[in-house]
Amino acid sequence: MKAFVEDFGVTVRQLREAHGWSQEQLAERSDLNRSYVGEVERGRVIPSIVTAQKLATALGINIVNLLACCEQLEQSRLAPRASRLAPRASRLAPRASRLAPRASRVGSTWRL
Repeated sequence: MKAFVEDFGVTVRQLREAHGWSQEQLAERSDLNRSYVGEVERGRVIPSIVTAQKLATALGINIVNLLACCEQLEQSRLAPRASRLAPRASRLAPRASRLAPRASRVGSTWRL
């Protein structure tokens, strides 16, 4: 959850900077306090859906697209990790297939 809150903040900051606005300007346009906007951008607070809507409207973006930007940021952050784990997973697959025939069900539990 914390990573999503941080990604949301990073996304808001990127969009604000793309507009060339200060936190104060975004706060005025979204009817929020400037310090609260800063806390959102740093991922220190979890904004309500109403706050997310205010920010999206002020940034000229649909709230769905704002959340989609967060998702894209998360995927780009996770992609390098997934590519590092893929070789390990392929090395473990043969071992898992060797263990599968030894597993048997006894009663309601599995036993190796």
